[in-house]
Amino acid sequence: MIFREGMGGRRAPASEPDWLTLGQAAKYLGVAQSTIRKWSDLGRLPAFYTPGGHRRYKRADLDAFLERSGPGGKTKQGPVVLIVDDDAGLRAFVRASLEFEGYSVREAGSAEEGLAVLDEEPPDLILLDVMMPKVDGWEMLRRVQERHGVGSIPVLMFSGKVDDRSANEATARGAQGFIGKPFDPQQLIESAKQMLPAS
Repeated sequence: MIFREGMGGRRAPASEPDWLTLGQAAKYLGVAQSTIRKWSDLGRLPAFYTPGGHRRYKRADLDAFLERSGPGGKTKQGPVVLIVDDDAGLRAFVRASLEFEGYSVREAGSAEEGLAVLDEEPPDLILLDVMMPKVDGWEMLRRVQERHGVGSIPVLMFSGKVDDRSANEATARGAQGFIGKPFDPQQLIESAKQMLPAS
């Protein structure tokens, strides 16, 4: 059987189709179908539409997208954003979206991981979830300020608790912004872009 080399060591049999359905493309990239739809609608991922209105994706376009937005992508020169959240799916979506816009994104699944990343390379902006196990976002914010000074690294916080008290508390504690969850992750991405333009 003949194989073609794909991105990240993927080896696709030559017999596999070059055009993938929405479901196949989502599986190939490891994201939800709704995410691929959104990327297509925003023009981030080329899609071909059949006469019946179904999306089809070219494997080469998916590989190119992975190359641009993966950990080894070519967009590392942009401003550094650190996202700290225990939801891996949300982190992956935010990362791919911001890297496509030219940002360099670091991820952490807990406050402890986030603080370790900070010690390696202080980011230009931190996206910080309030509700995390063990050490929560408020405590991480305090430690960031302790190590780097209040306001030296802008922090945009988000939480499942949506109330004025949380937003006011975030501002009082030195965060530059607050978004309530559940929210459209695109809102978080747009807020990050406003606080830290890529160009």
